[in-house]
Amino acid sequence: MSEQKVFEFKGDKVDVSWDGRLCIHVSECTRAEGALFEPGRKPWCQPDEAVIDAIEAVVERCPSGALSLSRRDDGKTEEAVSRNTVTVSNQGPLYVRGELEIEGAPDDAPGLGFRAALCRCGQSKNKPFCDNSHEDAEFTDRGAVGQTGEALEESGGPLAIKSAENGPLLLQGNVTVMAGSGREAWHGTKTALCRCGASSNKPFCDGTHKTVGFTSD
Repeated sequence: MSEQKVFEFKGDKVDVSWDGRLCIHVSECTRAEGALFEPGRKPWCQPDEAVIDAIEAVVERCPSGALSLSRRDDGKTEEAVSRNTVTVSNQGPLYVRGELEIEGAPDDAPGLGFRAALCRCGQSKNKPFCDNSHEDAEFTDRGAVGQTGEALEESGGPLAIKSAENGPLLLQGNVTVMAGSGREAWHGTKTALCRCGASSNKPFCDGTHKTVGFTSD
């Protein structure tokens, strides 16, 4: 990962952290209603400008895990959503939500335990995380999913995500794959997802990384 710092914005009741190493500027924060986040303002995040429930709601919208918060009272902290999902975005990354166990995730990025944007174009300089390199690479895939998988008895629980060396993302645990259209497409407990950008069976790996010379570095 890059060396950009994690910035903390302190409030009377809640502190909000923003991790520039993970942010891909989806703008769920700055387009939210209210004065919590305002581009151009210094500081651009002011936790005392919103009530705790509103702050939690905005932070948990962040799809990359770049935003997280810590409360000064004894209130609840962020919990994993009840269903682990991978959304295959239109021309962009894999958005993952759930009880995430991402191999190699830094300890100072708590948001990655719940939300992450993972590279699937093969070009990120911050693998396995997306850094918007798909835009310059003109990566093309609309997020269709052709397979259906198997029925799940449960939808939550730990979802382990590992990066095979010079190969795909290996997922183990209950997971639902959502097509870019929003359709619930595939279910299963174990899969390999393409991260070289060249599979003919996206979002799943078909071994093409071996022939295109994909490297994890």
